[in-house]
Amino acid sequence: MKKLMVILFTVIVLTGCEKGNLMNTPTKKVEMFFANYQSLDDEVIRQLDKIVAEEENFNTENRADYKELMKKHYQNLTYDVKDEKIDGDTATVSVEIEVTDYTKTIKETEQYLADHPEEFKDEKGIYDSSLFMNYHLKKLKETKDKVKYTLDLTLSKVDDEWKLDSINDMDERKIHGMYVY
Repeated sequence: MKKLMVILFTVIVLTGCEKGNLMNTPTKKVEMFFANYQSLDDEVIRQLDKIVAEEENFNTENRADYKELMKKHYQNLTYDVKDEKIDGDTATVSVEIEVTDYTKTIKETEQYLADHPEEFKDEKGIYDSSLFMNYHLKKLKETKDKVKYTLDLTLSKVDDEWKLDSINDMDERKIHGMYVY
């Protein structure tokens, strides 16, 4: 019986180690990164809350609307890993993402503001940013167009663990569907 338990324990340990190693690849780390967006991981929500809180043009209702808009955006984000290149303790993973294309909508709403400024003035004739923000968020919610981007994400191996390097600003805007092309 003891011999069987030792063999079973050895199999469990080896299987666990092997599974851990399978999860410690550059591709798996990138997949986990995007899966965190799709599942609205706590860290993703914390970052979204921070962005929403820092936006000066949002009122309380705008903050809630924008947060819900981006949560839906993250859940609908799709990705497909295309390639993985490892060079020692560095790696690059090419991944194609498909996201809602908010860029076109942003440009259109800004142009609409420029062409129709009177629609966003209060009863005293003074520009009211909350009126524009309400219009802007309404149009973002209506956006259906999708866009695909290919990102080359870099990773570094630290203490035998692959870690995703900081995402550059351009790739971050692509992930959020707000890359100006």
